Amino acid sequence: MAKSDAAVKDPATKGKLKLIILVVVALLLAIGVSVGATWFFMHSAQSKPVAVAETAVEGKQAAVFEPLLPAFVTNYNQNGRQRYMQVSITMMGRNQADVEALKVHMPVIRNNLVMLFSGQDFATLASPVGQEMLRQKATASVQEVAQKELGKVAIEQLLFTNFVLQ
Repeated sequence: MAKSDAAVKDPATKGKLKLIILVVVALLLAIGVSVGATWFFMHSAQSKPVAVAETAVEGKQAAVFEPLLPAFVTNYNQNGRQRYMQVSITMMGRNQADVEALKVHMPVIRNNLVMLFSGQDFATLASPVGQEMLRQKATASVQEVAQKELGKVAIEQLLFTNFVLQ
């Protein structure tokens, strides 16, 4: 008994025990604060987009996205060398019925886009500005077909979801 009482009364052992308890309490406190902050931010982030979505719906119809499948693969020459381009496109409109009506005319749309893509220059397409110009030309081409066939512009814009040059 005398040895165990002496060990407990030793100041070095008491200091180490207090230090260990203090470190454990600090770690538990840090974990608790981290979990609490994460929970707070996750729940506040979930409530914000709902409010933004409600205001967006009031002013304008929700966007309708329709991918053009399969992706476009075209080839073209550059200085006597064969080049390839693969483009995945998604149409964005505001009215589901108009987008569905435009699907009937998909062969004409795809033909016009393939002809547009195959007539491009590699140097132009290698820059972001050239890609954006091509996207705008493609959008105008689809809108022209929609205007001619449906009597209204059913597509707001085309989006390039994948763009590969080789």
